[in-house]
Amino acid sequence: MLPIGAHGTWPSPIDAALAASHDGRPEYVGTVGDEVWWTEPRPAEAGRRALVRRRADGSTESVLPAPWNVRSRVIEYGGVPWAGTARTEGGPLVVFVHFADQRLYAYAPDGPGDPVPLTPATATGGGLRWADPQLHPDRGEVWCVLEEFTGEGPTELRRVIAAVPLDGSAADDRAAVRELTDDSSRFVTGPKLSPDGRQAAWIAWDHPRMPWDGTEVMLADVADDGTFHHPRSFAGGPEESVPQIEWAADGQLLLASDHSGWWNLYRADPDRGMVALCPREQEFAGPLWKIGLSWFRPLDNGLIATIHGKGTTTLGILDPQTGELVDVAGPWTAWAETLAVHGSRVVGVAASPYSGFEVVELDTATGRTRVIGAPHQDAVDPAYYPRPEDRTFTGPDGREIHAHIYPPRNPARTGPEDERPPYVVWAHGGPTGHAALVLDLEIAYFTSRGIGVAEVNYGGSTGYGRAYRNRLREQWGVVDVEDCAAVAAALADEGTVDRRRLAIRGGSAGGWTTAASLTGTDVYACGTIIYPILDLTGWGTDETHDFESRYLESLVGPLAEVPERYRERSPVGRVDRLATPFLLLQGLDDPICPPVQCERFLAALDGRGIPHAYLAFEGEGHGFRRADTMVRALEAELSLYAQTFGIDRTDVPRLELKK
Repeated sequence: MLPIGAHGTWPSPIDAALAASHDGRPEYVGTVGDEVWWTEPRPAEAGRRALVRRRADGSTESVLPAPWNVRSRVIEYGGVPWAGTARTEGGPLVVFVHFADQRLYAYAPDGPGDPVPLTPATATGGGLRWADPQLHPDRGEVWCVLEEFTGEGPTELRRVIAAVPLDGSAADDRAAVRELTDDSSRFVTGPKLSPDGRQAAWIAWDHPRMPWDGTEVMLADVADDGTFHHPRSFAGGPEESVPQIEWAADGQLLLASDHSGWWNLYRADPDRGMVALCPREQEFAGPLWKIGLSWFRPLDNGLIATIHGKGTTTLGILDPQTGELVDVAGPWTAWAETLAVHGSRVVGVAASPYSGFEVVELDTATGRTRVIGAPHQDAVDPAYYPRPEDRTFTGPDGREIHAHIYPPRNPARTGPEDERPPYVVWAHGGPTGHAALVLDLEIAYFTSRGIGVAEVNYGGSTGYGRAYRNRLREQWGVVDVEDCAAVAAALADEGTVDRRRLAIRGGSAGGWTTAASLTGTDVYACGTIIYPILDLTGWGTDETHDFESRYLESLVGPLAEVPERYRERSPVGRVDRLATPFLLLQGLDDPICPPVQCERFLAALDGRGIPHAYLAFEGEGHGFRRADTMVRALEAELSLYAQTFGIDRTDVPRLELKK
């Protein structure tokens, strides 16, 4: 019989340092000859992203030592930051973006010498930034997205597709960069060159649309000298989101579109228009938060490797001629938006409720899968991991709300029979995003101590079709708040949680939902607000970056038309309704949700006597990346819950709550 301990007091081997060391996941897989490359996080190395190489013999190594940081800042969220090619002599050549200066570099890791800059540095605004590179060694160029600041303001910029010489001639000469498109579109992705080299396709969109609202597929003829001619809109539109395009080996253009209400795969047929390849009420793509994300890849034999699902996702192989879709075997319940193919092999990044994200290879010739990189390793007994439940709740007006419920679990303790556990409702970021059903040691940090977690995919989340994500149209701060509260109430009504010990937490858009919930409901006893939006009017008027600068027009409504709605929904204007303790966490270098939002909120709260703590971190942006930051933040969050819920814990520093 297990020892009995009050929920929240249980001892756990999952400490904050362990959780921080497992934060992040591999991204941007690609192949260079027979090798597989990707980027992965290094929390202990100032949060940099390393470029990792898996050689043909199975050995794995970091391509570049610290402080090289392979990460782009285009649209601030970035995009594919590297491309590589195999060469007959001298080993592979890789081109990458270095985060510190955002310059594009070329590097031959098997040869002598250091990375060589290909692009210049400028002092105007955010300078020159690059993403989604496509190497064309035969032309002596790399084609990519160029984001160029024209002034000091966050929206004073232009974006074009550009060709950068591989000989380094543009390293000190902006004029040597050849622009392939004009800047008539505010946003573009990297160009995809047709197999015959005669056409280029890319995705474009403009304010006020976000890429999950509407995008256009652009097509241009490519001359022998590499210039683009006769650019024209080929597919998509203001109410149709196309987040990815690819050329098949036979020269047909494939694309993902939500024309049907779900992101499905299509073939552009010159005679029949857009032909659906596997029509289903499932998502075969997702929101384009970063430039160059990939959910499908065509193979040389005509088949298509594709990620798909509703809520959870899997990897399948699609025959576009018959529509037959065969899924891979394996434990994975979430595949990240990155795929690469080479011959019969497909490489992706996947996780499950009991394993973190790892690099997985499928051999389509045999149907076998294997982990080839960043393998999950149990740092503690898996009995300390939660066993999540994928559930659907009923919200206001009978609408469905999807959530993952993580009950407390510890092999060495159980709670008293007459005590219901405390729970924390997690609101994901975005808000056009999704909480995946995967192992997260931050969640296990709490559940192994006897505190449950309810991760809510509120209305507006992706993964459930366009109608579900459109629920948030002009309803941000309403639907998300209601859905989180409905899940919390349902769990209390069924006796799963202690109604008096409910908390809420979230980062970015989830920070907004958390603050809006604390100032708009009486459901929660406390909350953790992480790099949030707190003042809609300020955020919507030049306090954020260009990519999301007009996001609020769809989430709330045009500011000029509904200014009172901006004021009424903003937590900064509702501090008089705040009655619960809270923790506020902020990166001081955040260009997306800047510190001024928190400072304005705290100034409005001054003198009201609400217990709170504000922790601001130097060198952190939007999303904490450094191990020491994550440890401090996680321990502070646990201390807030312990103090609020009446839990005695001496294993974390006591958070000082001010009034």
